Amino acid sequence: MLDLIDTRAIRLVANAMRHDIIDMLERSKSGHPGGSLSAADAMATLFFSGVMDFDRDNPDDHSRDRFFLSKGHAAPVLYATYHQLGWLSDDDLLTLRQLGSRLQGHPDCHACPGVEVCSGSLGQGLSVASGCALGLRVSATRAGTLPARVYVLCGDGEMQEGSNWEALMFAAHKGLDNLTMILDLNNLQIDGHVTDVCSLGDIDGKLRAFGWNVIRVNGHDIRMLHEALYRSKSTTGAPTAVVMETIKGKGVSFMEDQVGWHGKAPSAEQADRARAELDADREKIEKEV
Repeated sequence: MLDLIDTRAIRLVANAMRHDIIDMLERSKSGHPGGSLSAADAMATLFFSGVMDFDRDNPDDHSRDRFFLSKGHAAPVLYATYHQLGWLSDDDLLTLRQLGSRLQGHPDCHACPGVEVCSGSLGQGLSVASGCALGLRVSATRAGTLPARVYVLCGDGEMQEGSNWEALMFAAHKGLDNLTMILDLNNLQIDGHVTDVCSLGDIDGKLRAFGWNVIRVNGHDIRMLHEALYRSKSTTGAPTAVVMETIKGKGVSFMEDQVGWHGKAPSAEQADRARAELDADREKIEKEV
């Protein structure tokens, strides 16, 4: 499977997702571009490379692998993923953060198809994902089958929440090897660089000390992401953390590594500049042999 991955196709999906993110946020005039753009490559790899087992024709089938967006403010990247899957329409994207829309500012499982649980308050997603992974393992043991896998996308800023460390300890203690945390290490949060606000220090070492299998990757390298996610599926006895180094605002030059783009929507002029850059990047990818 690792040799068959079409990295160019997935990069094009990630590019289209970034385009969707800009379109949504320009229209809504509010939202969070930075952390959505930084996670686009990981989301494209997870959902479009064959790593994750899910029913592409039925977003409401929750019987296979599960995905949780812990950093719920990055909802645009989730909606962009669902749009590329065909679960959301072009018209849906125009309603982001509007009253009555399926696309709330943070994912709403009662409104948007495919969403496992409402998320928004940081530090909760990993706990929910850990409980889900345990429940799936118990059910699979009773049925004599292999448990479905659980993937959760967390932000580095939210790792300052104590509840995450309780979940890390719990997941390792229970040996939840069907759980994979994808940690978006873009080193920016709403108040500045994570290393300045409250540094995570040696996050890899801390995760290993808690009993996790840790894989460090470039979060914008599709092949590295794909290999890491597949390796996590074969790890036994412990949960896996894919710690990915990313650039907040990736793909839009004037947003990259700029704290001001944590939670600010682009103006029409800025959105046009962003789309021009993304279009140029798409053309470059399409011309690659």
